[in-house]
Amino acid sequence: MNIREVLERYKSGSIDAKEAERVLKLDFLERIGKHTVFDHAREARRGIPEIILGNTKSPENIVDILRHVMEDRELVIVSRASPLHYRAIRKGIGPKGVKWVEKASMVVVDRRAKVRETGRVGILTAGTSDISVAEEARVVAEAMGCTVVFAYDVGIAAFHRFMDPLASMLEKGCDVLIVVAGMEGALPSIVSSLADVPVIGVPTSVGYGMGGEGTAALMSMLQTCSPGLVVVNIDNGVGAGATAALISRRCRETRKNDR
Repeated sequence: MNIREVLERYKSGSIDAKEAERVLKLDFLERIGKHTVFDHAREARRGIPEIILGNTKSPENIVDILRHVMEDRELVIVSRASPLHYRAIRKGIGPKGVKWVEKASMVVVDRRAKVRETGRVGILTAGTSDISVAEEARVVAEAMGCTVVFAYDVGIAAFHRFMDPLASMLEKGCDVLIVVAGMEGALPSIVSSLADVPVIGVPTSVGYGMGGEGTAALMSMLQTCSPGLVVVNIDNGVGAGATAALISRRCRETRKNDR
């Protein structure tokens, strides 16, 4: 049972307060095989769907985890996955709601009947090489109920390219922007200097020679002169998407409560 089910059963009288307390104290930890200890309550605590890192796990282990965790949830994402993971998942748990997002290297298992819109997020990339990381962020933010507006390959190599997409995102009411860049990582600072919403910078491992694995972009973003820019780790589209969705959701809730 997840937290909602426990509360609903207590409300309906099918379990008493003592039993509800006993179940909640278990923290929903489940050992899956000899490889995983799964926390079923994490999504309820954080508001972020379960995201399983795929490239460090065999397809068999991923399927084993999904068989267990899909019993009490309708959404799970497998990141850094391969077509081999995707085929194994479809075979292991059935094709219902299973989607392969090639650009993001993600498998999304989404069996929800309806997704409630909770926010609006904008995503910009400096280059085409940054799209895979941006797509990670997009998939996560959309799974969390956000409408995502995106524009790719608008970096400062041709400085004017990002102006129209940025203006459009702000006009459409994006609560937060994700800006993905490799090389020297300049675009997030520039966007942050012009936008009146929080900006999340995502450095990517794109570039040449010294700093070419993303360290130059990371250091540039961390040293920004523009307040309002925060930075996640190199290639961390998942973290950027989740954080952006949480910010946007809270913005919407606050405005709704203020009415």
